[in-house]
Amino acid sequence: MANAIVTLKVMPDSPETDLTALQQKIMTELEKFCGETEVRVEIEPVAFGLKAIKLMFVMDESKGSPDPLAESIEQYEEVNSAEITDVRRAIG
Repeated sequence: MANAIVTLKVMPDSPETDLTALQQKIMTELEKFCGETEVRVEIEPVAFGLKAIKLMFVMDESKGSPDPLAESIEQYEEVNSAEITDVRRAIG
């Protein structure tokens, strides 16, 4: 099977949320979900001091949908929402 490039956007529950600690928790969850993989992380300003964590990572298509990953991250106390915003098949 091929690889997929997935974009996950995580919105913290407040501007005071420690994004570094949250990012570490997300990376641990990501590694449990798809093993060691390539990941690019961006902090995206949203509004009024609120910033989202945007992760782009590669996963094997044989794992199926990345939705269970987003659902498990959404259960974190400091997370307002976690949404898969893009899934593309990797070429090459």
